[in-house]
Amino acid sequence: MTESRNIFEEVGEKQSSPIVKKTKTIPRRALVFWLGLIFVMLVVMIAIGGLTRLTDSGLSITEWKPITGAIPPLSEAAWLEEFAKYQGSPEFMLQNSYMNLQEFKGIFWWEWGHRLLGRMIGLVWAVGFFWFWLRKQIPTGYTGKFFMLGVLGGAQGALGWWMVSSGLTGRMVDVASYRLAMHLGLAFIILGLITWYVLAIRKTGAEMLQARRRREGGLMKLSTVLLLVLFLQILLGALVAGIDAGRSFPSWPDMAGEFLPSESFGYTPLWTNFFENPALVQFNHRMMGYIAFLLGVFVWWKSRRSPVAATRKAFTAMVVMLFAQVVLGVYTVLFMAQLDIALTHQFGAVVLFVLVLRGRFNAAYPAEQKISRG
Repeated sequence: MTESRNIFEEVGEKQSSPIVKKTKTIPRRALVFWLGLIFVMLVVMIAIGGLTRLTDSGLSITEWKPITGAIPPLSEAAWLEEFAKYQGSPEFMLQNSYMNLQEFKGIFWWEWGHRLLGRMIGLVWAVGFFWFWLRKQIPTGYTGKFFMLGVLGGAQGALGWWMVSSGLTGRMVDVASYRLAMHLGLAFIILGLITWYVLAIRKTGAEMLQARRRREGGLMKLSTVLLLVLFLQILLGALVAGIDAGRSFPSWPDMAGEFLPSESFGYTPLWTNFFENPALVQFNHRMMGYIAFLLGVFVWWKSRRSPVAATRKAFTAMVVMLFAQVVLGVYTVLFMAQLDIALTHQFGAVVLFVLVLRGRFNAAYPAEQKISRG
């Protein structure tokens, strides 16, 4: 049986097979898993960093060896050599001269674990990035963004050593609080970028374009301001941790019977009070907390007018966490930054930061909502 032919086909014309254009397949679930794994590791990294600070373990390793430093001391001689290096640090000579080798091991492992996890995060990023890049599976416009995550991660490692080095010279027995704030701040910037990318790559480019047309500009701007205020509050929290200011003035809402402690500006030069005076540093953290709380409640109230249910729910989750974070902050003060409470408060900052970002994303790219007929 002969094959039927198109009546418009010229005699003798050869039929050509249609050209099928192959489209690039984007494994969005795999990308979300990869970014999500880095996200979880980074959250654990922040928690271990908090433990390292609260247990005064951050200066136990006095050298920065990005490659060979991944191997801990494996013999008694190696341990004694590492301990001897620590004994030459200001922290040991001025504060921990009583410490023996066994006690040194206790603080060494916290700092070593913190640095090792940083190396593991870098490895997970590199393996994932080059795997997806070589297979041409990175969405359009995201290659540079994903690469920048690795660059920022490397900068975070260098910044971490710059922070540690501040406590290994002179007569300081702790790291410089402003360097600690920069170190933590960069960690939250990386965390925020990962959060945004995870939210975004779950949608196709066309879906993002359609959602952008429904953007709630006013709510997005308000949530941006809230995000910046919360980021500043996180930096102030790092200053509190850096000088153990959270263990001063264990009363609320007053501070040792005063609104602003009388010794708040007792250091000279004047500017050092904002970084080194426990009274003023904790006062500033409290005041910024009140500002963040009031602004957060206002943003939530504004979000109630959103026609999109998913957006309203996102901001409701945010304001609930905001209340919880304030309560945790008060408990942290009253219990003088007790380890478990302080770490829960720090973790609460991560959760709140992510929830504000999610609310902002929902305002920027509202979910499509079907209108039900009554």
